[in-house]
Amino acid sequence: MRQIVLDTETTGLNPRNGDRVIEVGCVELRNRMLTGNNFHRYINPERDSEEGALAVHGLTTEFLRDKPKFAEIAAELREYINGAEVIIHNAPFDLGFLNQEFKLLGLPTFTEHCCGVIDTLVNAKELHPGKRNSLDALCDRYGVSNAHRKLHGALLDAELLADVYLSMTRGQNSLSMEIEVDTTADGAPLEVVPLAAVIVLAASADEIAEHESVLGGLDKAVKGNCVWRNYT
Repeated sequence: MRQIVLDTETTGLNPRNGDRVIEVGCVELRNRMLTGNNFHRYINPERDSEEGALAVHGLTTEFLRDKPKFAEIAAELREYINGAEVIIHNAPFDLGFLNQEFKLLGLPTFTEHCCGVIDTLVNAKELHPGKRNSLDALCDRYGVSNAHRKLHGALLDAELLADVYLSMTRGQNSLSMEIEVDTTADGAPLEVVPLAAVIVLAASADEIAEHESVLGGLDKAVKGNCVWRNYT
């Protein structure tokens, strides 16, 4: 199974107001294993970032000025994510921007190129209701080191999210209920040996008499029947 963990950085919060994608970072998983086949591009949005967004990602207009425009990286991105399951933290935000970028180019939406989307924020809220479920909070909860995360970065955040996702879903490698069969060194199934008959040893007469004596002493102590009489 091929999965792509994805994150973006943007000039602001709303693509309908003209905000654009300025960075895309993707990390590939195959059968829950990191492959190293990552995708990372900075993008010239042809506009300035809002002050609040700039404080989050630190990608200045000057830095992005000589980077390719989204139209120049769209074909690469489409090919990279084609047919994969995409994993995003707070998916509606990133998908809103990516779908808008594809729409501006007259292309099918981003989600139409994927075989499905997993929102780890939704999953985290189900697993940890009432708790903080930001990426930083999940890194702390699952022991994923984010000490090097001073600013948001699409590739760095995708790498952190990949580790968080694998930790969140550990033990869920398969949806099927499989029975593990023990085998010998050459792969042949081991012979099943039936359990031996259970041996029941009854108390002797002396043991029963001693037990009754103990109960009698407890009866005297409570001036009635002790609680153990209810189990004889």
